[in-house]
Amino acid sequence: MSLTVTMNPMRGLVLILVGLLAACSQNAPTPQFHADDNPRLLSEWGQLGIVGAELRTGAGVVTYDLNTPLFTDYALKLRTIWMPEGVSADYRENDVLDFPVGTVITKTFYYASAGGPDRVSRGDGHALVTADGHLDLDAVQLIETRILVRRENGWAALPYRWNEDQTEAVLLRYGDVIPLQMIDADGSETGFNYVMPDVNQCASCHAPDSNTRIISPIGPKPRHINRDFDYPDGTRNQLDHLTAIGYLTGAPQADTAPRNADWADINASLEARARAYLDANCSHCHSPVGPADTSGLNLEPDIAHGPALGICKLPIAAGSGTGDRRHDIVPGAPDESILLFRLDNVQPDEMMPEVGRSTIHTEGVELIRAWIESLPGDCN
Repeated sequence: MSLTVTMNPMRGLVLILVGLLAACSQNAPTPQFHADDNPRLLSEWGQLGIVGAELRTGAGVVTYDLNTPLFTDYALKLRTIWMPEGVSADYRENDVLDFPVGTVITKTFYYASAGGPDRVSRGDGHALVTADGHLDLDAVQLIETRILVRRENGWAALPYRWNEDQTEAVLLRYGDVIPLQMIDADGSETGFNYVMPDVNQCASCHAPDSNTRIISPIGPKPRHINRDFDYPDGTRNQLDHLTAIGYLTGAPQADTAPRNADWADINASLEARARAYLDANCSHCHSPVGPADTSGLNLEPDIAHGPALGICKLPIAAGSGTGDRRHDIVPGAPDESILLFRLDNVQPDEMMPEVGRSTIHTEGVELIRAWIESLPGDCN
């Protein structure tokens, strides 16, 4: 199978300039689109590569971030997008961008190193990169890189596990369980098992429509990526940057596009921060068409206060996940709310999200607790 594209001269010039900035050293990786096969080694994709003591992006590979990221055991995440010449994504206001065949999206999970491959420091989910946009391998411990590739027959999800020497990542379709020691700022240590998902688990999260079960990216929606980013050559809005380099068409001015809050931004309202957190961590399942649609709970950011958002809503088939609490959200009473019980939990039959974490996001739980406390009314 081959990919046919039409070259846009301006697009080509822009990407050459981007490539020179992103891959300004010898032996920089060369991005590849694999239309049929699933390479055993991550390096065969050319999206990321080891150059000296750094993890670097390939020519034309664009790094991006989210306003509020999904929590994954305090891991940091390096996110990238690449497209072949001559194609671009179409803007969609309330959905993930419509990416063309040939698109490769990567997400690399890593931690700040704390003195060994199994000793890591807590992070906040945002990428920790050098001034020129690379990862210093002496400062970080790579765990895994997940690839989403858009092929003629749809998206495919592929998980790659990094070796301890941080020289290569290998395709592991069956996932992995990785024991780690997390070092907090005060020096205390907590042991936990980082769970690298298998291919089926990847698909379970990346199939946000329970009717079609079609795999799709989740993060690159306008409201998540409408934010500034520190590129190697300066700070720009991500939507504007993707448009300028020819990766995105049809986008409005960034100040008119939807934008979620940064959950950790104390200058934003408590409501905006909490709703952004629930959107990023829960709404890909808890939506009218999501895998959790039978719950009747909708945690998308535009849902008005009421039973659909969980306020004074009775649970549906939650079993032990209720914690013997009567309503999903009880205004002013977080300790009576099922939502907080499930977030503040790591028991497999009680926790939410059901996959993707082995630890409790203490700061996220505190945010949702404060939000529920601030809600007016009661369920009497």
